[in-house]
Amino acid sequence: MAKLHVQIDEFLRVLDVEDNASPHTLRGYASDLQQLLQSLAARAGCAAPDVPCSALDRDALRAFLVERLRANRRSSAARKLSAVKRFCRHLLKQDLLTIDPTVGLQTPRQDRHLPAHLSVDDMFRLLDAPDASHPAGLRDRAILEVTYSCGLRVSELVGLNWSDVDVELSVLRVRGKGRKERLVPIGDPALRALAAYREHLPALCKRAPQDPEAVFLNQRGGRLTVRSVARFVDAYTLRGGVAGKISPHALRHSFATHLLGAGADLRAIQEMLGHASLSTTQKYTHVDLDQLMTAYDKAHPRA
Repeated sequence: MAKLHVQIDEFLRVLDVEDNASPHTLRGYASDLQQLLQSLAARAGCAAPDVPCSALDRDALRAFLVERLRANRRSSAARKLSAVKRFCRHLLKQDLLTIDPTVGLQTPRQDRHLPAHLSVDDMFRLLDAPDASHPAGLRDRAILEVTYSCGLRVSELVGLNWSDVDVELSVLRVRGKGRKERLVPIGDPALRALAAYREHLPALCKRAPQDPEAVFLNQRGGRLTVRSVARFVDAYTLRGGVAGKISPHALRHSFATHLLGAGADLRAIQEMLGHASLSTTQKYTHVDLDQLMTAYDKAHPRA
């Protein structure tokens, strides 16, 4: 009888080798499916390695979803259900399930939250916060400028190589989710910040770069991590006098919000952000109260 844990390992291998999934995606799927395995083991009263594929039925999945809704936010539970659905399709292809147990299971309705973003004035204050008289400040200003100029995810930013920067065409080659590549315009201020940082890069690194192609380095010559960038943004949020706690992802949200507010086409923004679905980009169509009141005053006949 086929064991579920073996099929989970095989499914993750397929995602990695054949589907070219990102390390982040693989970690997420592995975690979600291990939680499923533990839930099924507890339900069957056996050890996790002994759970058969046949234990994966509709009642077991309903119980698992209820557990996750009690322990996690709706968005997390929805993501876990998505991972399980994809895994079940894998089992069906292998003829290890005769029916799809996820049929009829509805994705939890998610709470709608507007993405955190900065006003244009706050964004400019943040960009001016690093001390450009020091190599580290030049690097950090380049990080902020490039992230905001191109709307990058932090993982995309730290993965940049110098060969990805086309100064002549003013574009970046970006490797996004699923290792898909896209070209994104980059503005002159960001290009100037990159050039200034690169000129002073030898003064920043106390050791030879571990990867000469990597754009953003720490003082030991290693590629910066996502966590390091988050710490920098925290520090410059305080230094720039920006109210509230801002994550690096807020720069990406600000990029999209400011472009949309200036009249940019939603589909163009979708391409630049690397969203697979336009519905993901549509969350940026919010307007603040000032914009709403201004539009009302200008347009309504009885305003």
